[in-house]
Amino acid sequence: MLVVGATLALAVTTLGPALGFGATKWVPTPSDRFQIILSKVPSAAQLRGNFDVIETDGFETSAKTVAAVHALGKRAVCYVDVGTWENWRPDAKKFPASVLGKPDAGWPGERWLDIRKIGILLPIMKARFARCVAKGFDAVDPDNVNGVENATGFALTVAAQLAYDRAIASLAHQDGLAVALKSYPDAAKALEGSFDFVVDEQCVQYKECARFAPFIAAKKAVFDIEYTTSLSFCAKLPVGVFGLAKHLSLDGWVRWCP
Repeated sequence: MLVVGATLALAVTTLGPALGFGATKWVPTPSDRFQIILSKVPSAAQLRGNFDVIETDGFETSAKTVAAVHALGKRAVCYVDVGTWENWRPDAKKFPASVLGKPDAGWPGERWLDIRKIGILLPIMKARFARCVAKGFDAVDPDNVNGVENATGFALTVAAQLAYDRAIASLAHQDGLAVALKSYPDAAKALEGSFDFVVDEQCVQYKECARFAPFIAAKKAVFDIEYTTSLSFCAKLPVGVFGLAKHLSLDGWVRWCP
């Protein structure tokens, strides 16, 4: 842990508030209505949808689109992958072969990262978060923070995963960004103090919603995405969890729980 702390101290610098759309760091509330569109950059019509917060891709979304979100009185969350390598990203060549593991099953072009190599990965993620800041995003959603639960090709431990995830959250906070815990219910208790809200996938389907109780008790937003066209799952959500139905492609289609 001392090595991790020292590495983090060297890797992280304060860039100040994410944008001028508020004097203090924004965090979502449990009553906010959430939308996520990752299949392509949302259109102007899609941005006018009935929601308060929208998540879009940090590389593909322009500062102009983020400004349009703010002009509508809404907030923007920056999607960034921090746990797998994506071969199509413009910074893909910055990842040395030593940190690339097994393919992420079902996601062509992605390979798990060796999150124990924190000194190599943090500067790359710092640059990605800086991109979010430069475009005016209010928050970041770091994806794939649960490699330890997957067949990565590395002998990861829960301790190493938690250390990496906390370092990622610290990077975001140093940049003035709120940060989401993405789909890692087993670590909700351990990581609630480091993360500002949750973006989860299929907690109803996998019967995991109750594990986010630490975030709910802390009155932090918990957004659950279920890949279905039915809203029958809504009745199974705990109080304090906001549910939405989406296509797996994460296009513009959405249905929200009442």
